[in-house]
Amino acid sequence: MKLSTAGNAGNGGAASAAGDVEIVTASKGSLREVVLNRPKKLNALNQNMVELMTPEIQAWEKSDLAKIILIKSSGGKGFCAGGDVKTVVDLAAVGNHAAAIRFFELEYQLDHLIGVLKTPYVAVMDGITMGGGVGLSVHAPFRIATEKTVFAMPETGIGFLPEVGGSFFLPRLDGFLGTYLGLTGKRLKGVDVLYAGVATHYVPSSRLPALESRLAEINNPTHELINTAIEEFSADLGSESGFSLGGSVMSAIDRCFGYNTVEEIIAAVEKEEDSQWKEETLERFREVSPTSLKVTLQQLRAGRKMSLGDCLKLEYRLVQKFLEGHDFEEGVNATLEKPRRKATWKPSTISEVDAAKIKSDYFDATLPLQLTLLSDKDYMEYPHRKYTLPSESDIQNVVTGEAADVGQYALNREEVIEYFVRERKGKQGVKQKVADVLDRKTSVIKNDESHSLKWAY
Repeated sequence: MKLSTAGNAGNGGAASAAGDVEIVTASKGSLREVVLNRPKKLNALNQNMVELMTPEIQAWEKSDLAKIILIKSSGGKGFCAGGDVKTVVDLAAVGNHAAAIRFFELEYQLDHLIGVLKTPYVAVMDGITMGGGVGLSVHAPFRIATEKTVFAMPETGIGFLPEVGGSFFLPRLDGFLGTYLGLTGKRLKGVDVLYAGVATHYVPSSRLPALESRLAEINNPTHELINTAIEEFSADLGSESGFSLGGSVMSAIDRCFGYNTVEEIIAAVEKEEDSQWKEETLERFREVSPTSLKVTLQQLRAGRKMSLGDCLKLEYRLVQKFLEGHDFEEGVNATLEKPRRKATWKPSTISEVDAAKIKSDYFDATLPLQLTLLSDKDYMEYPHRKYTLPSESDIQNVVTGEAADVGQYALNREEVIEYFVRERKGKQGVKQKVADVLDRKTSVIKNDESHSLKWAY
């Protein structure tokens, strides 16, 4: 194994002690590793780390020797718990907006680069994965969750927006799950990250060293071979509980979060039967920034019809407006102060935030800076989404007969589940995911001896 440090002591990179190095790179056979090494800061992403990672990944992308790129943390509770927003808001507070926006420019360029790499990229989300850490992982073809993974996009709680490509990946989750996660900042833990579609695999953390060794041994690795190798180390989910947001909770999410105004969404939640989910959701709406809620909802609706690159360009525009406003600085400072205090939002209520003004000020305004990406490659849908669990759309196509290889006859429940187990080559979690969707979205055709299913639109 070859180890190296990416950076120099002058900018916070390599220093005299290995523990001071924020980014470590390693070579293991044809495997190239990026190791995030700020464990005391939960590996929160700063500009220096981005500047160190980007040229390394670009060089590996061009190298015939680098066959797989893997990113992980050096340990601790965090894979990457977010971006260094405190530095950013402090720069903006003293009027240095150019330096503040520079961090986001470099970060989004890296996020997009990761999303369009031809070299297979594996993100090991073994720990807290939020904000900037999501940008380093969620656009990858392979995203490994463990029992230690805690995923969230909690930006509305700090007066910000779910960026790093959140406007792309959140609307592409099942139903309106992404809208719910983006507005409320709900945390997903462990196997829930797989069932939500954020992770592609669920591997116990104790198996990660062996998995890395296996990946390094693969000759001429393809995405298919890598997927098979990771699946060999995946946990047997037969005894695991299902998706905590599945069943009746997911049905409620779809009922409530499909509206196009924040007011309608909240009103729909209030009409739901009393439950822990209802109370938690309403409490979260009372805590977060009203401005962030309305920007985020418009952002997610727009992002469903945009490419990954265009979503990042949109977010770059929105960030410039947030750096000029009140809530982002207030939210960050309120969160980080000891003891933590309740943020004072301006405006303080949802009714005071005019959606039309949000559109004109944040989405339609002419801004001085535009994001330039490092690659011309782009897409409207993730090219490697077949490595995740089947989506609701995938399952719908099989139930309705629109999938090319289903045949002319409607399938029953067991046949649909068997189809996906076979199609995904026995992938862990497929049975549970498909069964949950069928329970919520289908009914048995009346007077059909085969118990064939029909989709409930």
